[in-house]
Amino acid sequence: VRLEESGGGLVQPGESLRLSCKTSGFTFSAFGMAWHRRAPGKERELVASLTSTGLHTYYADSVKGRFTISRDNTLNTLLLEMNALTPEDTAVYYCNRLMRPLFDWGQGTQVTVSS
Repeated sequence: VRLEESGGGLVQPGESLRLSCKTSGFTFSAFGMAWHRRAPGKERELVASLTSTGLHTYYADSVKGRFTISRDNTLNTLLLEMNALTPEDTAVYYCNRLMRPLFDWGQGTQVTVSS
């Protein structure tokens, strides 16, 4: 299994980013998927998730209304559209499947929000 996150970067407050997670080695379309993040000095937290079909989603209260999770089952790719970013969104972002046991984590992609 391979999880390759990308799309992070340094942005100013209020700006947007689009993260991608390219997956391989498992049947992507069969699993619910999720984005997690780990901020400096904090535990990894679940940010957003969606079912295998993409019909049902979950968002942490801290990102609700600003982030949108989606998936492209033809490309085995998970996406996270992040708008109105704040410094509190600064973290390394990771994708993984929703059910346990989780796959080994990828390298993540760093998102830094700073003026």
